[in-house]
This record gives sequence, structure tokens and C-alpha cells, in this order.
Amino acid sequence: MATQLIENKLKLLPEKPGCYLMKDINGTVIYVGKSKNLKNRVRSYFKSKQVGRRAELVREIRDYDIITVSTDKEAFLLEITLIKKYQPYYNVQLKQGTGYPYIEITREHDPQTRLTSIVHKDGGYYFGPYPNVYAAQATLKFIQKVFPLRRCHGYQGRPCLYYHMGQCLGACFKKVPQKEYEEQIKKIKGFLNGDIGWVKQDLTQKMETASQNLEFERAAEIRDQLKYIEETVEKQKIISNDNTQRDIFNYYVDKSWISIQIFFLRQAKLLRRETRMFPLTDTTDPEDTFTSFIVQFYGQRNRVLPKEVLIPDGFDNATLAEVLKVPVRTPQRGQKKSLLDMAKDNAKLKIEDKFRLLELGNRKTKGAQKEIFDALGLPYGHIIESFDHSHIQGADPVSALVVFKDGEPDKTSYRKYKLKGEVEHQNGGDEVRNTREVVRRRYGRLLREHKKMPDLILMDGGQIQVDACEDVLRNELNLNIPVAGMVKDDKHRTNHLLFGDPINGIPLKLIPLNPKSEGFYLMTRIQDEVHRFAITFHRRRHAKNALSSRLDSIKGIGPKSRNKLLRNFGSLKKIKEASIDELRAAGLTLPQAQTVKLTL
Repeated sequence: MATQLIENKLKLLPEKPGCYLMKDINGTVIYVGKSKNLKNRVRSYFKSKQVGRRAELVREIRDYDIITVSTDKEAFLLEITLIKKYQPYYNVQLKQGTGYPYIEITREHDPQTRLTSIVHKDGGYYFGPYPNVYAAQATLKFIQKVFPLRRCHGYQGRPCLYYHMGQCLGACFKKVPQKEYEEQIKKIKGFLNGDIGWVKQDLTQKMETASQNLEFERAAEIRDQLKYIEETVEKQKIISNDNTQRDIFNYYVDKSWISIQIFFLRQAKLLRRETRMFPLTDTTDPEDTFTSFIVQFYGQRNRVLPKEVLIPDGFDNATLAEVLKVPVRTPQRGQKKSLLDMAKDNAKLKIEDKFRLLELGNRKTKGAQKEIFDALGLPYGHIIESFDHSHIQGADPVSALVVFKDGEPDKTSYRKYKLKGEVEHQNGGDEVRNTREVVRRRYGRLLREHKKMPDLILMDGGQIQVDACEDVLRNELNLNIPVAGMVKDDKHRTNHLLFGDPINGIPLKLIPLNPKSEGFYLMTRIQDEVHRFAITFHRRRHAKNALSSRLDSIKGIGPKSRNKLLRNFGSLKKIKEASIDELRAAGLTLPQAQTVKLTL
């Protein structure tokens, strides 16, 4: 699994704590990890069997570097720094931002309130984020009407429109005392921290008055305003006894996936929650992934650090607190412990839902493939291969192979074959010869390379193709791979599988599939896919051969000159458009270039 360079470097690994940087063929850092013992950890990547995302990572590693440190704590801090620096593909990658807005009170000489999606460390006050954008906008408008600060761009020598509307304190034409700003800011902070009883009472009274005066549009406007204020400030019920801003993290691991749940507590209420799920690269250390996630989560530019972070037991809270610059605690009892447990329960539910959805998806893939094997009376197999041929009146014959694994196309295993039938037999349209040739080439090679054979071969055709395939497999290659034909009815619709093995005494018979079953759908999908692949390959080959034939007919242009033109221009149109000088630059002599130009 490891290159010779890596094998040599593995022998030199120290038994010390530190970080390792895995690199791909281009020298790009694709993964950063830490360990208490670099020798054991790094060797484990190459000396033990890997699965899932970690196996994918190991396949790409071509080199690595290490950095040793004195303590585990230093390794943790260094890992975070290296991840931020290199942004490796296989480390936890978080999307920038949530799209949720904050209400900001700016820290300026003449402050203002506004919506923002980016939190700056500028001394301003930020409230949120608020999941409902419209509610946040409506609440901001209410604040600007009831608690005005500055709405204009600043001093302009005359009062602005907002000043006349009572929504600006007058920074546009006069000096506003700082004390006046401070009093307004205190009211805004109180309001956004949940002190809205008086506001609700006042708005409710105004709504009733408007309704009594038959001002129904005004009443509806106040009703919406009241609703949006509740949405941003008072929607969540109180679940704590203090107003400390807290973020609560917990996780659950299953089937090499980790689900992380985050609860956001603001103003003693559960404001919102987020869930993140991703496959584990290093399945032995989900704890490392969890702590790395938390650090990267707050590394995003629009994240506001809370006053406290709660995490489950078993982590180095002191080191994490040092990195985050906020207290990190693990509650042992009471409301906080209940919230932590609730976060874990939610993480577990999310990951169970994911696997239930995967199971439903498997019914359409593995389940469909099982239906095909069951219909043929065969034990379940993982790999189905299918062939189809294409030609035009025997010219440029090709064959295509598609591979389906557990009901899904494995396009990296698809193969194309240029058939020799036209040269050897002057009859490229001979289905039997084409089938025998491609089957012989495909499975003869798998035999020579000691590679795994498919569990079923589906031929796009009837008895002729099935007989030809089985003859080569049984009598030439001594293979017993099951073969079936996908047979069309008189309306050119596939509705049966032709299956049997006359060579081994099993007569061929037509086996129907339920047209409404997933197995039937998979069979038609395989047939459509192999036909598409064969036709596409043939069209390209035929176009190329037609161009070659046209060039061969030009006097003085031999195979070498023809290949030079094909290599440099690729199409007849581009050769036609080329100048004499461009043709000569491609490697033709002056007489050849002139002949090509005149002929085309």
C-alpha cells in the first residue's frame, strides 16, 4: 500500500508526540493529524486494513512530514494551526457561514443599528444569529423607529429625512451627546435581551385601537410586527435559570460516521440548533474529530463566541478553553447536564435517520440487483457486467462494457473495445464473432491478471449472443460465470431475461420480470447504459476513421503525415481552415501543405 519512499521513512519515525502532514502526488497537504506517539499512529495508516474515507485518503498519500513537540497539549495546538494554514481536503471542512443575520449596534462616534451576516471584532454589539431573516428585518425596523440612533450617513449640514420621521437623533446636522446614545443603546440591549413585555402590551393596545377604528390594514401591520418581534426575541421558551450565552456540543458515532449537534442558548432560551454529519477519516479517534470540529467552527468569520461552551466528559477542557479563549465546561447534573444529554439524543436521531434513508436507497440498488439474481435462481452477486456492439454495415465495429456494482454504475470499470472483425473476417457486423472476440479478450485478461470475475454477465441480445458468450467461457476459458440475455418483445421493449446453460445441460428459458419492480427498472437501466456507451464510442471512432480515410486519399500524404495532421488539428474543419504556414508548422513539407490546401 505504501511507496518505497514511505516504507523507508516509516522506519525512522520517533516515539514522540507531534503532528503529521499527509501529502498527495503534487506535494499538497491533504490531511493533518496529531498523536501521542507518531511512530504508532503514522505506521497504522499503511500497516493495517483501512475502510471508508480513511482508505480513500491512504490511496492518495505519496509522502508525509512530521513535526515533533514536547507534550500532547502542544500537539493539539499545533494541529489547529496547521489545519488553518493548509485547509486540508480530508480534515473537517466547514461551510463558511450559516446565512443567518445578526442585529448589530455599531461602535462608532455616532452609532447605528443594522443587519449583518459577518461578525467583526470591532467592539460593536451583536445579537443573534436569527434563523428568520424577515423577522430580523422587521425587528430592526421597529428598533429604528422606537429607539432611534443614526440612520443617515453622518454630518451633511442639514437634517435628513429620517430625522423628520423621528428615526434619527440628528447626527446629520448637529453634535448628539454621547449620553443620549448610551441611553438608547441600553434600551435596545434590554429589548433584544428579552425585555419586551411593555412593547407587546403597547403594540397590542394599538392593534385593538386600529381595529376598532376600522383601520384593518394598520391593525394587520401591527399584528405582523408583533409576530416578528416574538419570532426574534421571545419565540423560544425559557429553559435555563440564567442569561449566560452558551453553546452546547455533543456527538454520536455509528458506522464510521459522526453526527455533531450544537445547541445555541441565548437570553436563557434555546435560540436554534445545528447538525453536522460527515464520515470519519480516522475511525479510531472520533474524539479528535470532535474537538477539531469545535475549533474550526469558531474559526469562521461570522461566528460569535459565547460566554461558555459545554461539552461531554472525557476531553481536555483546559486546552480547548485556551484555544477558544472562553470557558469550556462539562456539567455533571441539573439543567445543563439535561441539555447536554438532549444534544446527544438529537445527534443519534439524525444519524439514525441518515442510515434509514440509505437503507431505502439500497432497496433501489442492492434490492433491485437481488431481484434479478432471485429471478434467475442464483445466489446474490455484487458485480454485473454487460456488453453491447455497434457498427455501420460492418464498418468500424466496436464493443462496450459497463459494470454495475450493487445496483449502481461503476464508471471507472467501463471498457471500450475496437473489434478486429472487419479486418479478419471482412464482416464487422457478425454478432457471433464480435461477441466471441470481446468475451475472449475481457475474461482472458482477467484470468491472466488474476482479477475477480463478475457474478453475472448480461448480453444485450437473445440466444445468439448468449450461446456465443457461453461457448467462449465454458470451452475456451473454463469459466462458469452465469450469462443471461436481455430480450426485447415485438414492440422493441425489454421484458424478459433469457437464461440457461445448455453446455452444462440447463436448457434456455425466458424468465419474465415484473414491469413494476425495481429489478425490471435496473435491467432496463443497464441495457440503456451499455447501448449509450457503445453508440457514443462508435460515433467517435467512425468520425476519426472517416477523417483518416479522407486524408489517406490525398496524393503525397502517407500515414506519418496523416498522423501529424490529426495530432495537431484533430478535425477536417480545422485542417481546411489552416494556412500553408500552419500546415508546414505541423510537420508537412511545402509541396505537401500546398496539396492538402488545394485538395480540401
